[in-house]
Amino acid sequence: MANRRLITLLAFATVYLVWGSSYLAIRVGVQDLPPALFAGVRFIIAGLLLGTYARLSGQAFPVTRKEWKTIIVVGLLLMAGGNGLVVWGEQWVPSGLTALIVASVALWIAYFGTLGPHGEALTARSIGGLILGFSGVTVLLAPSGAAFSYAQLWGEVAVAVGAMLWAAGTIYARRRKPRTPALMSAAMQMFSGGVLLCALGLLGGEASRWVWTSNGVWSLAYLTVFASCLAYSAYVWLMHAVTPAQLGTYAYVNPAIAVVLGNWLLGESLSRGEIMGMLIILAGVILVSTAPRRAKAMPADAPP
Repeated sequence: MANRRLITLLAFATVYLVWGSSYLAIRVGVQDLPPALFAGVRFIIAGLLLGTYARLSGQAFPVTRKEWKTIIVVGLLLMAGGNGLVVWGEQWVPSGLTALIVASVALWIAYFGTLGPHGEALTARSIGGLILGFSGVTVLLAPSGAAFSYAQLWGEVAVAVGAMLWAAGTIYARRRKPRTPALMSAAMQMFSGGVLLCALGLLGGEASRWVWTSNGVWSLAYLTVFASCLAYSAYVWLMHAVTPAQLGTYAYVNPAIAVVLGNWLLGESLSRGEIMGMLIILAGVILVSTAPRRAKAMPADAPP
């Protein structure tokens, strides 16, 4: 029991610290490396590393067309759409502010989870949390201050759309229930998303902008090994070891870590309005993630 508790604490610490610091690594790396290739190369390498480990551990590759379709769609939504837009947006958006916008993933997951005949009905607390949380996102995206620029605004919108796509991919994967083992599935998702991002980067002429710098290399290595392989493996383990409410705490711990690191290492600061938006979002996320869940009521003559 003591060993399991220690492993749980280490897994949480890994997810909190590594994913919380990944926004800083992206912000540093994207200053030197073009966004699509930066993200794409990361996911291709991480997919190969994680896939090799999964295969050596006895996990099989996907075999059916349906399974490959699910994995590729999830990879495109999560890696190419979700993370790709975050990387693109961080060319202009500070890392701490990016993490705060990404915290809305928990809100989108709660909303998308209500859709369809097998969706979960929202409780009063969930509805209040969604209204509060999305109000906070609106406050964050509202132009303010003398330093306002349309480039940053579009970057913030891209990050917000990326959070929505990540949530959509999460719900899609949950509904499709792929049978491929978790780590192998994650590896193939990363690889497929990375291939699309690299293709977009090459078509967009990013190859000529790729310059090897120490900051770029260290950021790429950190995100590949720690954020994609180590932290995701810890997250997968926690999915089966703790309750959803406990697992969901990363949605409001990671932004806090990102804000502290951004302020400490990059000199980033939040305006009064952004601090207000942060508090509103985090309050909404806490309400949503701690609300009880219940299935939708089905008609009496509905098929099982």
